[in-house]
Amino acid sequence: MGTLEHADPKAFIAGFFTSFTDDLVHTDEDAATVVDRYHTPDVVQIADGVRIDRARLVAHCRPVRKNRPDSRIEVHDAMADGDRVAARYTLHVRQRGKELEIEVSFFGRFAEDGRMREAHLLTRSAKAPE
Repeated sequence: MGTLEHADPKAFIAGFFTSFTDDLVHTDEDAATVVDRYHTPDVVQIADGVRIDRARLVAHCRPVRKNRPDSRIEVHDAMADGDRVAARYTLHVRQRGKELEIEVSFFGRFAEDGRMREAHLLTRSAKAPE
């Protein structure tokens, strides 16, 4: 995981989510350890109006790990101002024979060490499930 300072915002966001997902899905490390590597202890995410703190994020990550999805992120636009990043990306996920495309509008803040401290995400399905 890199830091935001002097980084290309598109590469930073792609690298952040790709590394986080790889560490979560492709290692046997405890999910809480992986979450803590990428998020500050006081992290808060608001995803489609649902507030997710660290405990809920860890709880969410455990079933993701069991399902072992394949995913990739395609960042269309991103900009940074200090510790803030705004990005528009598509998350491509293949899980249990199903393919999903999720469009995401992301607004977040990151700590100096590159960990996420706050995020607001608006999502929508870009491809109807088969």
